[in-house]
Amino acid sequence: MEATPKVEFLGLTFDLTVIFASLLTAAIVLVITILGTRGRAMRPGKFQNFVEMILEFIRGVNNMSFNTKRAERYLSFSLTLFLYIFIANQLGVLLMISADVHHPIPALGLTEEALSSVESKVALFKSPTADINVAIALAFAITIYAHIMGVRKSPKGYFTHYVKPYFWMLPLHLIDEVAKPVTHAMRLWANIFAGEVLIVILLSFGAPLITGAPLLVWIGFSLFVGTIQAYIFTVLATVYISQKTSDEH
Repeated sequence: MEATPKVEFLGLTFDLTVIFASLLTAAIVLVITILGTRGRAMRPGKFQNFVEMILEFIRGVNNMSFNTKRAERYLSFSLTLFLYIFIANQLGVLLMISADVHHPIPALGLTEEALSSVESKVALFKSPTADINVAIALAFAITIYAHIMGVRKSPKGYFTHYVKPYFWMLPLHLIDEVAKPVTHAMRLWANIFAGEVLIVILLSFGAPLITGAPLLVWIGFSLFVGTIQAYIFTVLATVYISQKTSDEH
């Protein structure tokens, strides 16, 4: 992949491309939700119909994991998560921007060595979910939230679950708890990252007559994959939360 501008602060490295793309995604989700809840009419227009269609879709997702009462409680959470992942997945496909940087900029992590390894190609915009750190942060945040909700619902049931049906099952339960967020994150990141890598490869050929049709086909397929991954990520999030808050837990 291409290099990206980075800055260091307090011993941590921050990818400016990922930060900007993440903030833009959050801003788009905020605008959509504000516009979707303003001026609701008895005879809705096209945009209101579109928002209500998404809302009903997410309500159906929640109903697969929760009972009716609990499904409504987590509706805003699932809707926000789906919109964020969906938009984040598509931004890099539609707005992938890169530039040739021939002079090193050490302050942004663009050293001569880094530029030579990517032939001076620097990514200025990409999907935030194509960065494994974003995917892992999202997955572990959902896992922590699920555990918190499980403890709040029934502290005794939450802790005794790890030794059921037998005490020696404790290590297996702990492995399961670690595997869930890891696979949750890796599934999202791998699909989005692989899609953008192939787009970069096709663009690098620089021969529209050869790569034009395959590129358009792959972009269309990447948009489809981004939608499916947003759906899967949201479904798994609701499943993990329901497992911690169900009456049988």
